[in-house]
Amino acid sequence: MNTTVKTVKIDAAGVYYRDLNARLREHVQNSPDGLGYIEIRNVCGQRYIGTDLDKPVKIDIYGVPGNDLGAFMDGPQITVHGNAQDGLGNTMNNGEIVVHGHAGDILAMSARGGRIFVKEDVGYRAGIHMKEYKEKKPIVVIGGVAQDFMAEYMAGGVMVVLGLGLEKGEYHRANFIGTGMHAGVVYLRGKVHDFQLGKEVGVKDLDSADQQVLEGLVKDFSGYFGYQANEILKEKFIKLFPLYLRPYGRLYAG
Repeated sequence: MNTTVKTVKIDAAGVYYRDLNARLREHVQNSPDGLGYIEIRNVCGQRYIGTDLDKPVKIDIYGVPGNDLGAFMDGPQITVHGNAQDGLGNTMNNGEIVVHGHAGDILAMSARGGRIFVKEDVGYRAGIHMKEYKEKKPIVVIGGVAQDFMAEYMAGGVMVVLGLGLEKGEYHRANFIGTGMHAGVVYLRGKVHDFQLGKEVGVKDLDSADQQVLEGLVKDFSGYFGYQANEILKEKFIKLFPLYLRPYGRLYAG
């Protein structure tokens, strides 16, 4: 059975964000099984693009989308040909977001599934309260560096920080890494000082299972952005993990 893929092009110049999102939902709902391709050009700060979409539609965005791109998203594949602002993938459930630039603060906040790839740097509190359930794990891969409080209160999932813009021997810049972290894992390429880590965070080398996960994600990242995975993987990675299941549990005990 042949399925016709519906292609839609939208010029977002001057379009109010609610109107833009209403058009998106209409196109997705009218596509067979949600299959289709949507190209949005001249995006300039419109927020909530892709929010609540729950079908496997492909969306290409040209410009700079506003806050909460892909919030509560459950299936689409969004590619941003530029930078993204705050709240990318907020409470995302499934699907994929690929950003060919930088992203802002609270990347993947409370994400419970799906995958996010960012070519360059991200802002503060990346991965805050990411979570997982059984085999459902959110994935975040950052090509550059993250700022303070990355992996704050992380409750699950996998974050990879490649630090590709750092000079050889240069340390990552983020402080308070993993504050309140109680599940999940961060694979960090390069170095951090002990004082940069939250008290709840342990450091160790990768085992064979970690290496297998990392290699797959770096290959995917490299495929999206034109890097050589083998070159990235030559450098040493460390594993950041939580030392305690409930680091602040005593504060709430009766």
